[in-house]
Amino acid sequence: MTAGQLALVVATVLCAFGFAALCVALVRVLDALRAVQRELAELRAETRPLLAELRVSVDEARSDLVRFDRVLGSAEAISVNVEGASRIARAALSVPVIKTVALASGTRRAARRLRDPEAGIDVLVPSSRSGRRVRR
Repeated sequence: MTAGQLALVVATVLCAFGFAALCVALVRVLDALRAVQRELAELRAETRPLLAELRVSVDEARSDLVRFDRVLGSAEAISVNVEGASRIARAALSVPVIKTVALASGTRRAARRLRDPEAGIDVLVPSSRSGRRVRR
């Protein structure tokens, strides 16, 4: 056997070992890929019910939000109506109430004067520096 033939045999054996190593690596990659596919199938099996529950929860939350929006709109409308009614009541009742209080106060003073004509009305005189009450 010549040196060229020996080199050819050694190269062939090395290529066979390399091919065998490559086959082993590919088999391990294929096993890993199958394991990943199994895990992915399990993950899908676990997440599908969770996604279905999530969709139901989101739909319920959406319907609750729509209902709450309607209630809030009604509350705002009621608030506006009550505010308008209170403004109208204040405008309509404030003047008569003030006049009634003034009339009652004047009537009380007149009745007091009629009972005791000697009683004068106490008035603060602005020119008085001492701030004492003076009868008029």
